[in-house]
Amino acid sequence: MDPRQIRTVFLDYDGTLHNSMRVYAPAFREAYRYLVEEYGFEDKEWKDEDIEKFLGLTPKEMWDIFGRDIPEAIKSAASKRLSNAMDRFIREGRPELFEGALETLNTLNSRGYDLVFISNCKDYYMRAHNELFGLDRYFTRMVCSETYEGIEEKYKVLELTKRDFKDDMVIVGDRHHDIEAGRYNGIHTIGARYGFGDDEELSVADMRIDDIRELKDIL
Repeated sequence: MDPRQIRTVFLDYDGTLHNSMRVYAPAFREAYRYLVEEYGFEDKEWKDEDIEKFLGLTPKEMWDIFGRDIPEAIKSAASKRLSNAMDRFIREGRPELFEGALETLNTLNSRGYDLVFISNCKDYYMRAHNELFGLDRYFTRMVCSETYEGIEEKYKVLELTKRDFKDDMVIVGDRHHDIEAGRYNGIHTIGARYGFGDDEELSVADMRIDDIRELKDIL
C-alpha cells in the first residue's frame, strides 16, 4: 500500500472511532435481564469480554452466536429492548469516542480525503451519533447496514458505496468484516488493533494500528 496515493478513506465506527462498550454493554445487560424476567432465560452475569464478541456483527450473526433456535418473536422483543436502551443511553450522552478520533477526522478532512462512514449499525444509531458528535462535518457520506434495503453484508455495502468515490481507497476497521470487505473489493486495509477484534482477525490486513491517531502519520 502506498499511502501517498490514497484518496478515499472508509472508516468503520464501533471499535474504530467509537468505544461502543460504553453504550452497548449496559444495553445488552438490560435486554438480557428482560429475557430472564419475561422468558425464563438462565440468570447469568455477562462479563465485558463476553459481550465484546457481538460488537461489529450483523443482527443475524449476533443471534446465530447467541441462540439461533430462539423464536423470532423473542428475538424481536429483545432486539427492540436493546435498541431502546441504546437510544436512551445515547440521548443521555453516554457515548464516548476513542481519544483523538475527532482530531484525526478533522486532520484527514483538512487534507482533502473523502471520508466515508461505513458501519453495520442501524440507521437510528448512525443518526443519533451524528447528532451527538457532528460527524457529518467530517464525512463526505455516511452509510450503514440499513442504507441499502435488504443488504447487511459489509462487503456488499462497500461494493455499492465505493462506486461514487475516487481510487485509491483504504478501509479502516477492527473486525474481520472490515478487512474482508476491503479484500473482496480490492482496496487497501488497515486493522485497528485497539478495537474489539483480535490479532487473528486482523492478520491479513495490509497495515495495523494501535491508536486512531496513527492515521495522521500514515495518510
